[in-house]
Amino acid sequence: MAQRIAFGEWMPDQPGLSGALTDAKNVVSQAVGYGPLPTAATFSEEADENLTTLVAGKTPVNNTKLFAAGSTKIYDVSGIGALTDVSKSGGYTPNSDSDRFRFTQFGNSIIGTNYSDPMQSYTLGTSTEFDDLSASAPLCKFLTVVRDFVVVAFTTESSTVYPARVRWSDLNDETNWVSGATSQADYQDIADGGQIVGIRGGEFGLVFMEKAIHRMSYIGTPLIFQFDNISRGKGCIAASSIAQVQGVSFFLSDDGFYMCDGQNVTAIGSEKVDRYFFANADESAFETMSAAIDPVRKLVIWNYKDIFAQRKLIIYNFKTQKWTHGDAGTDYISDASTAASDLEDLDSISASIDALPVSLDSVLYIGGKYFLGGTSGAYVMTYNGTPATGQIITGDIDAGGRPVVTLARPQIDNGSATVSVVSRTTLAEQPSFGTAVAADSENRVSLRSNGRYHRLKVVPTGDNWTTAIAIDVDIVGQGGR
Repeated sequence: MAQRIAFGEWMPDQPGLSGALTDAKNVVSQAVGYGPLPTAATFSEEADENLTTLVAGKTPVNNTKLFAAGSTKIYDVSGIGALTDVSKSGGYTPNSDSDRFRFTQFGNSIIGTNYSDPMQSYTLGTSTEFDDLSASAPLCKFLTVVRDFVVVAFTTESSTVYPARVRWSDLNDETNWVSGATSQADYQDIADGGQIVGIRGGEFGLVFMEKAIHRMSYIGTPLIFQFDNISRGKGCIAASSIAQVQGVSFFLSDDGFYMCDGQNVTAIGSEKVDRYFFANADESAFETMSAAIDPVRKLVIWNYKDIFAQRKLIIYNFKTQKWTHGDAGTDYISDASTAASDLEDLDSISASIDALPVSLDSVLYIGGKYFLGGTSGAYVMTYNGTPATGQIITGDIDAGGRPVVTLARPQIDNGSATVSVVSRTTLAEQPSFGTAVAADSENRVSLRSNGRYHRLKVVPTGDNWTTAIAIDVDIVGQGGR
């Protein structure tokens, strides 16, 4: 008999017989089926050191800058990938490798911290290099903007470390951190929840602690901010696992992935990918995680190191609420936007137009355009390369008896696929796929495999395929004696 196997949800925490996909690699979830995940391509020239952070700033008059930071320098990244050192005089000296630069934008200023040097500031449109923000600004690990305040957390003040302190600047003045009768600058020590591991802003602030999440809401003088515990016992275990879009923050806790809208904390990976992630991730390397938002495709993407020391991606579509995973191709992932380009300077990146890693038609060469990127070693990367080799594996198809899979027809918009099959008599047998067969000119894949349980591996082909929807399979019974 012939049947259509739609490419449903990938849930590696569930058995294959549940009907869930058993793999969805190097693809992204869409409303129907799965689309291609672009590979990471080199965008910039080589920096003097490995890069660990990207940040983009943009003014209302479209003055856009993209910055990349390593451990000792901050670079201005031009629209064609040229790097210019814009560090403060003398550069920077971090206390440890884990204290990489973190940035936020406040008005026209890009403000950064590495928890070692004084907080840094760069005014878009006027500055030529970063400089110390203010003598009164504290050393801090984390920073964000809440309403009209720059807010920092996990501070060091007068040589004393305050791992549970939140501090904020004066109203609309990022240079004044001294509280007083004419200043709204102040601080709050949070007594429960352990250390602060991250902070996110917006109309309200979210303070992520080891075992709690607090919301900070502006209430005016004399208290300035009110702190409410919205999650007692549930916190965040990896500072750089936090990503935010439209007031919703996504993060990794000690038992899986969650989202928080400022009121509720909701599990998004439970019984789907949480067990898979913790079984495959190197928990000792969680400090090297990074997270980014792809608002165009509605994705939250985490970059992490697995138990084989490979960088991997785990990807959540916050509209379809489905997961996929993939090969990273980067050490760090970030959402950013491009600066204006002078295409006459392309020879600083490549001696040949044909050798450019990204087509000249790309948005990367248009100022102020969003792109999903990151860093790999000493290079800025962008996920605008060719589609990665995707792989979709169905769950176990139980047609009863011991039928034979004879034919498959992959349903791939604007493309086709190669298909392989594994058949087993019992679920105790380890699956081992046979030779992959490419679809012919009529989009037919001839197969012959018998058993009670069947899985099909589909690898989409074609440079411009758009959606992997399903696979049609012919399964026929075997004759008896």
